[in-house]
Amino acid sequence: MATYIALCTFTDQGIRAIKNSAERADAVKELAAKFGATMTQLYWTMGQYDLIATIDAPDDESATAFALATASGGNVRVQTLRAFSRTELAGITRRLD
Repeated sequence: MATYIALCTFTDQGIRAIKNSAERADAVKELAAKFGATMTQLYWTMGQYDLIATIDAPDDESATAFALATASGGNVRVQTLRAFSRTELAGITRRLD
């Protein structure tokens, strides 16, 4: 499984419905399974981003489909980053030799 970091900002619609944010997060967590993914962590944050999630997905296509499905709900905009563990990075950098 690959790991992804999702940086999310609320849309106008999402902030108007902020009182339901925890329930929406539960629904999104269930939605992840439809794409073979797992939302392992979710944090509501202060600053540039309103939510930060960690997601495990089998591949980029699954992660992208999940992000698009989440964003299509209209409550958040999502920027997804592929994250690499220390072990994965070590394998990547070995290729540089």
